[in-house]
Amino acid sequence: MANAVVMPGFTGTGVPDWLARAIDEGLRSVLYFAPNLTADPAGLSERLHGLRPDLLIASDEEGGTVTRLHAAAGSPYPGHGELGAADDLDRTRDVAEAMGRELRSVGVDAAIAPVMDVNVDPANPVIGPRSFGADPHRVAAHGTAFIAGLRAAGLATAAKHFPGHGDTRTDSHVALPVIDIGMATLRERELVPFAAAVEAGVDMVMAGHIRIPALDGAPASVSPRAYALLREELGFDGVAITDALDMRGLARHTGADTVLEGTARGALAAFAAGADLLCLGNPTTAGEDDEALFTASRDRVLAAVDSGDVPVARLEQAAERVERLIAGRQRA
Repeated sequence: MANAVVMPGFTGTGVPDWLARAIDEGLRSVLYFAPNLTADPAGLSERLHGLRPDLLIASDEEGGTVTRLHAAAGSPYPGHGELGAADDLDRTRDVAEAMGRELRSVGVDAAIAPVMDVNVDPANPVIGPRSFGADPHRVAAHGTAFIAGLRAAGLATAAKHFPGHGDTRTDSHVALPVIDIGMATLRERELVPFAAAVEAGVDMVMAGHIRIPALDGAPASVSPRAYALLREELGFDGVAITDALDMRGLARHTGADTVLEGTARGALAAFAAGADLLCLGNPTTAGEDDEALFTASRDRVLAAVDSGDVPVARLEQAAERVERLIAGRQRA
């Protein structure tokens, strides 16, 4: 079960020995980054699915500025900002379905998309054109159309970055954004697209490394109150996935001195708070050993459960949600 709740990245264009062993021992998902896809993406997926046919292979593919398949030349698909500006819901759905069909053709099972952030700050350095716009209802409409297109192509989907990364001038890859708004604004603006995504049947919701003092003092990805808001107020019972746990914004919150320790601390904190799937991030970018990142994070979760610091029921709950997601996608 501890293997099932971790989603690692890995280095290279082949299947590392450690990854093959982890899949044999219960790993249920992996995340592709651009360096994995420079040779033969379909062949890589075929090898991974050969080890476990229902392994969930995921990739961040949004169109526009964020692409893994087309990192070298740029995405042939318009980004969310262009789609929101055109305001043609059929076009948004069609673009997502076309993108989804391409992902399926190379063996990808889940797109970590769409972005459901309301980009209210024009100086936002990390969301910007990745958002459908500054109006929460337009973001909700286009986000749900994007979900429908991806699902029509047979992909699982993930709405990000809960509870909203649009009103910030800090990039959580390098520091911890703080969004100082009240709960009324949060509900009337940031949460509108996520509520729509939940209603539309989104498979996963990604918690961001964003601190909102009105919730509590922790980044949402490691905040019990943020997960309670997602579960109890929005009624989401799917997989809560974290943003990449190797990001510096979260590492600074945990007080870790290294990427490895920050990722492991973040993994445990997120899991204990209510995350079901722990996205470790890109070991190539972090300059870290891929196996070490996976092992340290998985073992930190396992040790906490073994010691009783985290109830085994939390692990059972998270693993069951991951299995339900995979079983549902296989039926579809």
